[in-house]
Amino acid sequence: MSLLAAPAAMRAMVLHRPGEPLQLDHLPVPSAEAGELQIRIEACGVCRTDLHLLDGELPNPALPIIPGHEIVGRISALGVGVNGFSLNERVGVPWLGWTCGACRYCRSQHENLCDSARYTGYQINGGYAEYTVADARYCFSLEHMPRSVGPVELAPLLCAGLIGFRALRFAGNAQRVGLYGFGAAAHIVAQILRNQGRPFYAFTRPGDSASQNFALQLGATWAGGTDESPPMRLDAALLFAPVGALVPLALTHVEKGGCVVCAGIHMSDIPGFPYAILWGERTIQSVANLTRDDGVEFFEYVRDAPVRAEVTRYRLENVNVAIARMRSGALQGAIVLTPH
Repeated sequence: MSLLAAPAAMRAMVLHRPGEPLQLDHLPVPSAEAGELQIRIEACGVCRTDLHLLDGELPNPALPIIPGHEIVGRISALGVGVNGFSLNERVGVPWLGWTCGACRYCRSQHENLCDSARYTGYQINGGYAEYTVADARYCFSLEHMPRSVGPVELAPLLCAGLIGFRALRFAGNAQRVGLYGFGAAAHIVAQILRNQGRPFYAFTRPGDSASQNFALQLGATWAGGTDESPPMRLDAALLFAPVGALVPLALTHVEKGGCVVCAGIHMSDIPGFPYAILWGERTIQSVANLTRDDGVEFFEYVRDAPVRAEVTRYRLENVNVAIARMRSGALQGAIVLTPH
């Protein structure tokens, strides 16, 4: 069933081999199989995880692959057996694209740990394209979001927002929260913390005054380089920068009973450190993927909360330029691609 017949072909930016630029290909528009949605893409965020994919730091990608897992679009066709969605409804497609539903993790509400899971833009073609298909069970309706928030602003919420929200949950009721790496995820978490009245402290690359000023504009109590110490000890530290050396550094700034949460899917090796900085019931916690319940809770929260992604927009075919700028740290907030 379709609203308007999709064209026969579409443009897509494709990764053929890690370490090479994405290539503009013209591919057949995928059809919605049973249980799937065909989606006409309006916007897709560029996530740091995409950089790890492009650099070959994530094992066993399904090559060639269309990256992108922060997808917002309109349903253009419904596969057989899909219920609860309608044609032209705006939906979001996240990183977690499929799980087995039968393993010990799936059966214990830990589907994010499923050994057989498949991920959007990694094993399943993603959103650097004009159309995609996705398992309807793992898509979120965005129809309830405020009309003032368009697809470009919504796209970063599908990963930067979701993973940041899950990482913050692991921090519990921590009152003084450090954010290491003030990129897309951190700038969304910062707004949640501000809304909740919890002080946050932003750590950036040494000398990155632009990111520090951005954090202060969003309400940071303090902002400085990772080579500096915050004015107060922290109750929790959320690490969004994929730098293992930040783990022991953050531990030195965390109070007894506090936690360091590593929120990235990839991180360089953590160097050895003295037990004394972990002692005192401090903990180190990793965040792995997300669950559908995370998404439901998060989108209910941001529907009414003043959380808005700061976005720099690029056309689909200019994604390699956008990626280069992300690597350089030259942009604040999030990067989003639009097909047109």
